[in-house]
Amino acid sequence: MASPPLTCKAITKPTCLYDHPSAFADSSTHPARVYVNHNVNAELTLVKQSSPRAALAISGAIPDNGRMKYRPSFDEFAALAQSHTVVPVYRQLVGDTLTPVSAFRAIAAKDDWAFLFESVVGGERIGRYSFVGADPFERFESYEQILTTTRNGEKHCTTVPDPLKSLETHVAQFRAPHLPGLPRFVGGAVGYASYDAVRYVERLPNAPKDDRRIPDLCFGFYDRMVVFDHITKTVNVVAHAHVGDAKNLQAAYDAACRRADELVGQLQRPVTDLPLMDISLSAVRDLQSDRYQSNFTQAGYEGAVRKTIEYINAGDAFQVVPSQRFQTETTADPFNVYRALRVVNPSPFMFFVKAGPITLVGASPEIMCRVENGEMTVRPLAGTRKRGATPEEDKALADELVKDPKERAEHIMLVDLARNDIGKVAEIGSVKIGDLLTVERYSHVMHLSSTVTGTLKAGLTAFDAMKSSLPAGTLSGAPKVRAMEIIDEIEPHRRGPYGGAVGYFDFSGNMDTCIALRTMVIQGTTAYVQAGAGIVADSDPTSEYQETVNKAMGLMKALEIAETQL
Repeated sequence: MASPPLTCKAITKPTCLYDHPSAFADSSTHPARVYVNHNVNAELTLVKQSSPRAALAISGAIPDNGRMKYRPSFDEFAALAQSHTVVPVYRQLVGDTLTPVSAFRAIAAKDDWAFLFESVVGGERIGRYSFVGADPFERFESYEQILTTTRNGEKHCTTVPDPLKSLETHVAQFRAPHLPGLPRFVGGAVGYASYDAVRYVERLPNAPKDDRRIPDLCFGFYDRMVVFDHITKTVNVVAHAHVGDAKNLQAAYDAACRRADELVGQLQRPVTDLPLMDISLSAVRDLQSDRYQSNFTQAGYEGAVRKTIEYINAGDAFQVVPSQRFQTETTADPFNVYRALRVVNPSPFMFFVKAGPITLVGASPEIMCRVENGEMTVRPLAGTRKRGATPEEDKALADELVKDPKERAEHIMLVDLARNDIGKVAEIGSVKIGDLLTVERYSHVMHLSSTVTGTLKAGLTAFDAMKSSLPAGTLSGAPKVRAMEIIDEIEPHRRGPYGGAVGYFDFSGNMDTCIALRTMVIQGTTAYVQAGAGIVADSDPTSEYQETVNKAMGLMKALEIAETQL
């Protein structure tokens, strides 16, 4: 059932969890304390329990004077407050008994807004950082030109000409320093920009029917986070002090310390709903069974492919990426779907995003757009082979992929599109291509990858980079605007989050987003999975239909596992 359009009614408490590259217990008994000589001066506590097994708990970073250690010091904080509006304050803890999943359950499980991003590099190595946040102080949602913001329990609705510009204005209010010892992201606006957010930038007058009324932009502003460092096995508990209008810096600093302590207290709560479970990846029902409905029949999708080929042969486009959307009813806990997806398809950009009426569960392989210190990066992926069963077969398949003239031609076309997107907002002469036609290996497949970078022009921001690159060419086609017009004509419904961007704009002007593909949208008890195929002049309609089915099966497999095994 489609949800109603945005209104100014119920207010719910938001939260977030984020894992990305770039369990604790409490007890009424007196704990036996073991002090560990560790580089973060953390106190490790052994908590006595009635169960046969004791649980390890982190109670905080304890300096020699017995008091909890907050960073930066107040004097350092006061100096930073002179040139920033928000300043992070954090405690560093030993984190070898805590996981991002259990942390999320401890601080965010019952909230209507939350996010988690994780990273698995090359399908084999865990990314260095994971981020868990809770209780965003502001929420930002837009549907078409209707903007809804919620802060301090008060919801305001207004009509604006450009919600993306409004989001930029909101984010620009906050200026935070980067502290040594922390990753570049410890707070900011976290959420998604849907594929249809491009309508704020490009004139696409013939939009298809919107049967779900999902917001085009949905971001929570998070000023508290738990940051995992998987290399040092430490956890940084971060709370930002709002100093822009603070009359008493000491009070602002103390408040941030208390808010960090509150998060530590939440992490110490026992998590009882994550028991060890057996899991089997082999038992899953056929995606094409009666359980799953598509917004296309097979004949309808193949007809859309033929229509696309007609446009390509007429010179309208070189490539177009039509998609179909599958849906099914489910009783699964969305977070268990994510837990299953971590096993089924570990990927560079894994995310769990709760955004009010919907939840996004995804395992994306591809950056949408990144801006760090004014440097913009896009990394198109196009060209695919399965992984080999042996190292020798894997190498042979990689060599075949690199030498395939059709795969190379399609990939170079998307590299040129990325150069064009970056060139709109980059300094003249700064656009560069690196790692051209590199093979990137993931858990089940390998892709051709290239990196395109450029330096933003003076006065432009991460939002200009977003506008120039949304949606990614790999999910729309080339030339991009004409491809989107064709998609609007042949697809029966608006795409919503599929093909958009998931990620963050931080309080320091940086941005990191991935493409929302291999993504499940859960709205109420309905789960949606959307998948597309890149159509060129010699595409076979039946093969392209089957490609979309195959791409959707990984997420549906995760759903089945969550329903039957978790």
